[in-house]
Amino acid sequence: MSGGDPVKALMARHRELCERAVDPLEIAAGLEAHGVTDRTAARFRHRDVFSLAEEMYARAARTDEEDPAAGPAAAQGPAPARWALRALLPGALCVAVVAALRWTGGELRLVVGALGMAAVAAGVRLALGRGPLSSEGRSVPGPHDWRTPPGARAWAYLLVGYALLGDGLLHAGLMGGPDDLPDGAPYGDWPITLAPLLALTLSCVPAALSARLFRSGVGRKLTGSRGLEEFAATARPLLLGVVAVHLAAVSGLSVLCAVVLDEHSTPAATAALGALLLIARLLTVHGFTHAPAVVLRAVGWVEIASVCLVFAGRLPGCDLLAEPVETVVSVWGEHAVPLIACGAGALVLLVHACRRLALASAHAPAGPRPPSDR
Repeated sequence: MSGGDPVKALMARHRELCERAVDPLEIAAGLEAHGVTDRTAARFRHRDVFSLAEEMYARAARTDEEDPAAGPAAAQGPAPARWALRALLPGALCVAVVAALRWTGGELRLVVGALGMAAVAAGVRLALGRGPLSSEGRSVPGPHDWRTPPGARAWAYLLVGYALLGDGLLHAGLMGGPDDLPDGAPYGDWPITLAPLLALTLSCVPAALSARLFRSGVGRKLTGSRGLEEFAATARPLLLGVVAVHLAAVSGLSVLCAVVLDEHSTPAATAALGALLLIARLLTVHGFTHAPAVVLRAVGWVEIASVCLVFAGRLPGCDLLAEPVETVVSVWGEHAVPLIACGAGALVLLVHACRRLALASAHAPAGPRPPSDR
């Protein structure tokens, strides 16, 4: 690196990154994604990657010189009012569905419930399509690199479905039932618990606000940081704070919904599921899709296996299969199964997010894909 112009040689290797960058921070994030560290920057006569990126940006012949505002404008996304309305939609739809279920009965209730759940799922998809919980404004090599894998989406819906039906089925199984399909009645043979579902859909608003807070906070810290390690040290507490705020919001909504609907519900289990879904979404919209898919699938299988073991224990000579679940439930109740499973999954993803989302390259509005999260 001693001869010639080392920075010019580096710019030649990353010509496309330098030409399309809208600010030095984007170049710094791209360099980090390619393995350039603050120690590496010293070989190019700079104290850190940010300083190196500033020189590269100043010397680059960018392709956006004719319209320098085009890049930042494209990354701003829709107005806050628009994504706020989208975030309100799932909760509003769920409130309407819950009210309709309370006013109907018999077979009509099953039809209303099925159509209502489809409408709520569509509302959630719409809420995640734009705003802070979406990957809008990011430019990546492949068309599907940053999208939620279909399998992860299915497992997320299954976890929400367990919050709606799972505890009731587990309780009925331990009591020797159920003798019939769920009818939506809170005290039936197989009761449906609506409070967690209502709390989770209403929490789309605090989730979107938390994601927006994290994105804007990271942007400010990225601007003020003078090194990759300094940025990582300030980004992690922000992530932990955002998750804590969301946990408090979901817990409060869970208590409120349980009181309004007159249902027995454990806020801790709902909050654990809400935290799991939020952290998985934050990782996904920043390009780290593998770990959320794996953890959501693992948590889903734990919940499915818990119910299956209870029913398998009814087979002759298979009593031992149900004993672990029966022991957990007898000590802590049916809600302990989703609480333990979702809580452990959320903790694993949080540790992973503290590593991955502390990378400057994870927050670049455009440019190369961050390192794989495998």
